[in-house]
Amino acid sequence: MNPIYRDMESVQRVTVGAIGEVGSRVFLLQVRSEFELITLKLEKQQVAALCEYIGQLLQELDRPGHLPEDLDLEVPFEPDWVVGTIGIHYDADVDKILLLIEEIHDEDEVGSALRVMCSREQAGALAIRGIELLSSGRPPCPICGYPLDPRGHNCPRTNGNTPPLR
Repeated sequence: MNPIYRDMESVQRVTVGAIGEVGSRVFLLQVRSEFELITLKLEKQQVAALCEYIGQLLQELDRPGHLPEDLDLEVPFEPDWVVGTIGIHYDADVDKILLLIEEIHDEDEVGSALRVMCSREQAGALAIRGIELLSSGRPPCPICGYPLDPRGHNCPRTNGNTPPLR
């Protein structure tokens, strides 16, 4: 079934953040309009892919202006739903970046979807914030790329037999 779409064409803020301790953090995407705050839960890999793609997209466009600086998460941290897919598109007619975010759901359920139109500046700040957030976490294993755990790491590429290099 098709998701139920909600449009946020004029957002005041779009940001990512994490709550919890490194190694067990919950990653959140928040979108603030004048009258509404939407908080969505997403995976660390989704944050990485989103930030990388936005960075690549912005490199192809004119340099953005001043980037927003107030990117802390707002209370409440309780997510409205869990992100399944994220699509990104640049609309040159309005000089905005469109984020199409769809909820993860079963095939027989109707999910939610959110269309967010943000400026290049907001998208750039989101990408930088996401990269900073990811780099503050656990370092990746040099063999498999999964996060190294302080309690030990059973690297899938070595079937858990060889400790990863640090």
